Amino acid sequence: MKKKELLAPVGDMECLRQAIFNGCDAVYLASKSFGARKFATNFTNEEIVEAIKFSHLYGVKVYVTMNTLVKNNEVEDFLKQAYFLHKNGVDALIVQDFGMICLLREMYPNLEIHASTQANTSSKETCKLFYDLGVKRVVFSRELSIDEIDSIDTSIEKEVFIHGALCISYSGLCLMSSMLGGRSGNRGECTGTCRMPFTLVKNGKILSEKKYLLSTKELNTTTFIKRLLNSSIDSFKIEGRMKSPLYVGFITRFYRKLIDEEAINLFEETNKLKTIFNRDFTKGRLFNAGDKELLNIDSPNHIGLEIGKVIDVNKDKIKIKLQNGYQLNQYDAIRFLKSKSGLVVNFLYDKKMMLTNSSNDICYVDNKINLEKNDIVVKTQDYLLNKEFQNIDQKRINILFEVEAKLGKKLKITISDGIDKFSLEEDAIFKALKIATTKEDIIKKLNKLGDSPFICNKFLIDLDDNIFIPIKIINEMRRKLVDKLISIRKNKKVEVIKKEVVFTKSMEHNKKNNNISCLVRNKEQLDVCLELNVDRVYVAERKLYDLYKDNEKVYFMTERCSFDITNKLMERSLVSEYFDFSNLDVILNYSLNVTNIYTAYYLNKMNIKSITLSPELNELEIEDFLEKYISKFGFTSFEILGYGRVFNMIIKGNILDINVNSYEYNLIDFKNRKFPVYFDGINTYILNYINNDLSKKINNCCIRLDFFDEDVFTIRNIVKKYQ
Repeated sequence: MKKKELLAPVGDMECLRQAIFNGCDAVYLASKSFGARKFATNFTNEEIVEAIKFSHLYGVKVYVTMNTLVKNNEVEDFLKQAYFLHKNGVDALIVQDFGMICLLREMYPNLEIHASTQANTSSKETCKLFYDLGVKRVVFSRELSIDEIDSIDTSIEKEVFIHGALCISYSGLCLMSSMLGGRSGNRGECTGTCRMPFTLVKNGKILSEKKYLLSTKELNTTTFIKRLLNSSIDSFKIEGRMKSPLYVGFITRFYRKLIDEEAINLFEETNKLKTIFNRDFTKGRLFNAGDKELLNIDSPNHIGLEIGKVIDVNKDKIKIKLQNGYQLNQYDAIRFLKSKSGLVVNFLYDKKMMLTNSSNDICYVDNKINLEKNDIVVKTQDYLLNKEFQNIDQKRINILFEVEAKLGKKLKITISDGIDKFSLEEDAIFKALKIATTKEDIIKKLNKLGDSPFICNKFLIDLDDNIFIPIKIINEMRRKLVDKLISIRKNKKVEVIKKEVVFTKSMEHNKKNNNISCLVRNKEQLDVCLELNVDRVYVAERKLYDLYKDNEKVYFMTERCSFDITNKLMERSLVSEYFDFSNLDVILNYSLNVTNIYTAYYLNKMNIKSITLSPELNELEIEDFLEKYISKFGFTSFEILGYGRVFNMIIKGNILDINVNSYEYNLIDFKNRKFPVYFDGINTYILNYINNDLSKKINNCCIRLDFFDEDVFTIRNIVKKYQ
């Protein structure tokens, strides 16, 4: 069986130490820019160099996330940062932006690229495209099942999230945070809108009020480890770059033991985990969790481990009955569920009201939060567990020493870590006059490895009798050998080869200003758009497309995030995923996240008909984009969303339990904003609460108008406004 990589999240240097010393094979981290967790501590460039050297010392790979969308004015900085990381020995970059993936593969052929989960790899066709581009690995969408992943037989490496926070929307396709506050999840600025309370209504009638209807549980696959180990997955990824060092250390050790098939009490370890971070757990879509199994609609936060009940309370003390053998320790943090208040146990008293360090029965804590009623007690922080990981032992690397000590020859000492092997020689062998040097003497001196990361359990010593070797010489040779091995391990790098990228100008086509395309949802909308002689009409329903497919203006909007893309294509299609578009009549939807001219350039090389730019570009950025593209690559066909509701989220399944293809539902947030929501039989779609509406005319592109529930009269007025 091929070894599975355990990939741990690292938000700072202490998390790095915890991940490595608890058994990860690789870590992923971010610099201060271009990482999709902008609000994590992250690493300065100096810290990244230190992190790479430290990780490589222990044989751990380092992948750096540069997985945000890149705008035109950021491309130069992006490429500079990629070069900096490459020359300093990064093992791979994790990238979302399609243009940057293509550009880096051409520019730096020795730089390993992984396609981020933000790139939304949900199909074999997308995998094949990335593999053909030279991408080494894809991080699959969290929505795929393990059986689907196993059925993808391309040669590309497969990476899958096995633990941690889940996005409710397909990654890379969530625009909620961006549309509501200008903080883009695709650019590392997600505000976690899905963790907010929503009310679901149908035609004004409340179906579910102020619940966390989009808030997912934490993915936990510890009970499925055998299936994972027997899968085609190459890398098991843990989410958590914004989590604590304790979390990183514990969860890395947890999965390390499971992967290595060590004896482990799964129930006890899971309870420990619940005290560190717990939103309740789900097996995820990876193991076919149902829609309701994914969500914790009651709480979006850490809920801890239930350990007992408050059985009496007064103004001074809270009396707690601990249950099921659970232990409460001094300095633990606890929370009372009904009152939604908590405290740190600075003083703990046993049933006789005597101070104690721990209890697993009846105990008392000081009532410093003015608790008034009996309640349920949960532990949200375990002091002893935290202390255990603060004192984690340094990881040790096994080495071998070989010694050849022959009279008349130089002393030769060789060091090896199983990969690197080298020797030193010194004139240091003399005939013994009084006391001869023994094998035990040599072993004792070579074993003085001090604070180095090495441990030697094996010595091969070929030693003549009655010889003397000065101890000082052995010590000096050991130090030099150890220092050299440390240096070699820390500084492992691939050769940096930089190639000049030659761009070709595209053949000009469709050179026409002020085209109009429309997305419609019913026959009346379609008919009026054709009557108004728009250039293209995108149809969201297959039956409606089939009625009009002989009309060359009518395109089918393909199923989103399809596992089998090509079989869902029609004669003419509006497509939303990356695959090989060559020789197809397709328009590219805005979910391909085109934010820079290089993404558009490499897409146009596949002979597509038109590209819809990302709605995350503002009007000035769109004008700048078009000007730069035409100047550098020539004229081609672009679309922008002029009017309509952006798809804020695309969610697998019917998580809100609503009727199929009904447009009568809305989600209402805490600001009373109404988001239309519908289920098409496969995915749930949440639209923005307001329509996009361009404030001015933009030349050299087609204007797209997306209609939802607009009537014929409204559509006529909107189309005429843009004609």
